Amino acid sequence: METKTLKQLPVGIQTFEKIIAQNCLYVDKTAYIQKMLKASNYIFLSRPRRFGKSLLVSTLQSYFEGRKDLFKGLYIEQVEKDWTEYPVLRFDMSSSKHMKKEQLEDYLRDMLAANEERFGISTNSPEPSLRLKNLIAKVYEKTGKQVVILIDEYDAP
Repeated sequence: METKTLKQLPVGIQTFEKIIAQNCLYVDKTAYIQKMLKASNYIFLSRPRRFGKSLLVSTLQSYFEGRKDLFKGLYIEQVEKDWTEYPVLRFDMSSSKHMKKEQLEDYLRDMLAANEERFGISTNSPEPSLRLKNLIAKVYEKTGKQVVILIDEYDAP
């Protein structure tokens, strides 16, 4: 009689890459991801707490970064032909809960600075909205590819 080893549940793990690297149980939702991405260029997801939004954002990040190696054996690996790598700007707003306006602006500046550094780009505007606009334009100019923006925990502030 054959015994199967059950995969470990990814309790407390919210990143797709870690779940795959640690060989934890992952319920393949990549068919839905592909349908969702074909439906629109702009997607807003509103789901209840503890419903896997952060994991989905992490999965989208891996997909858009062209990390085909992480999707081995999943639906999207079989149907995706291009695996184009896009520049991804990810903003996690989960740590900004209950911040005052000035603190939130500083938090946004820090996230923008980290993305600017990652892409080797400098901007001269202290205003977060202008910095984001300039960052997107300069990343596009530098890479020649559309920029993917992922915002996790958008409702935290």
